[in-house]
Amino acid sequence: MMQQIGKRFLLWLLPVALLFVANQSHAERYLTSDEAKKICFPQADRFEERVHPFTAEQKKTVEKQSGQPVRLRGQRYWIAHQGTNILGLLIADHVLGKHEIIDYAVALAPDGKVLQIEILDYRESHGYEIRGAKWREQFKGKTTQDKFRLNGDIYNISGATISCRNVTDGIKRVLATFELVLRPALPADRVPDQSAPPKS
Repeated sequence: MMQQIGKRFLLWLLPVALLFVANQSHAERYLTSDEAKKICFPQADRFEERVHPFTAEQKKTVEKQSGQPVRLRGQRYWIAHQGTNILGLLIADHVLGKHEIIDYAVALAPDGKVLQIEILDYRESHGYEIRGAKWREQFKGKTTQDKFRLNGDIYNISGATISCRNVTDGIKRVLATFELVLRPALPADRVPDQSAPPKS
């Protein structure tokens, strides 16, 4: 009797295990956070890791500006230093694709402009084309002043619409987080004033 139960359990477990393996077969780690730091800030001589816990008020202000929900309890990021200068920040973030989590990193200049986007982990079976340089490069130079509208200032990739939309929305939220929460915590003497008029 016990042997029959054991066989039935194994027969039930086998398709579940196969399904788990099949789902995991699509997972792809492209970069670690350490590799992303070196790629985005090759001139940095050190990185200062920080984790900023959000207050309820900070969540509300970021959500209001970005139009995106803040589900994280805090923000993990690294300040890239070269001597006494701040080169920028690398901010780690993730969004939900169609079914799985997409991990990515946003490199920002001290004035809040996007320097680079890197996809770290992609677990979906479709939509991995967002890792292509052409799609990622369209974010360079963008700030909170940009619309971040899919099929508008950000082009869509056929077959990867959900990944494109969610990563785009995530980047918009990251920029609002930097402007409202992270940037004020940086040393003022080493961060350009965005509100200052351009020099003639």
